[in-house]
Amino acid sequence: MSVTATARITAVADGRGSTSLPVLQSSGPLALRRTRSPDTARARVTVVGAMSAPLGGDRLAVEVVAEDGARVTVDSAAATVALPGAGPDAGSAAYDVRLSVGEGAELRWLPEQLVSACGSALDMTTRAELAGTARLVLREELVLGRHGESTGRLSSRLTVHRVGRPLLDQQLAYGPGAPGGWDGPAVLGGHRAVGQLLVVDPAFEDGLPAPRLLGPTAALTPLAGPAVLVTALAPDARLLRAVLDEALEGLLKETRAVQRA
Repeated sequence: MSVTATARITAVADGRGSTSLPVLQSSGPLALRRTRSPDTARARVTVVGAMSAPLGGDRLAVEVVAEDGARVTVDSAAATVALPGAGPDAGSAAYDVRLSVGEGAELRWLPEQLVSACGSALDMTTRAELAGTARLVLREELVLGRHGESTGRLSSRLTVHRVGRPLLDQQLAYGPGAPGGWDGPAVLGGHRAVGQLLVVDPAFEDGLPAPRLLGPTAALTPLAGPAVLVTALAPDARLLRAVLDEALEGLLKETRAVQRA
């Protein structure tokens, strides 16, 4: 039996230099937990899987609203594994992430990896709406197949609008039914972990980082707006995370340097 569930998070600046969470609504397999943040001014929420999901036919969604001035990090306790449904007629699963970031607010969306198990079919969409002075850090890591198995079918679309205007609209597809060549030398080249890191920060309006390689299978690309996109491939999830963590640390240092100048 398929599951339909939506988890909701609302973060609000409390006027005393910290952020409160008036809405923390769990649903179905998506359990939300308020967790300790090393930054006392920033709220933190961890998504904990309460059951195996998404399975074929499931419809899951997470909605995060960071209101004006709020600062919040949303992460997850473990990888999300897309699994086949209970039968041949289960159909595809859907996982929809909707993010909204207000004026002067900052959202860090940093979930663990999404693993596409053999035989699964998942359509994932992430949509972000940003105010003009909003900050967003978004990480997406996809692992194509568990150890020793082939990947399922996985489609991922990331759409970001800033002040109502498109900033990024990108769709990726892997596995059975994906356009030919998805695993060829011009695309994945045999790698099974693929990720991207998006950093949107008004500080970049004073100067975007230059495009550059971050290794043999990773690149930094400035976008037409105060944003930078890092894309990376790796043989496994551990190496992919190392590349994206290093890139994020460097970009945050750059934004802090601009803010101090």
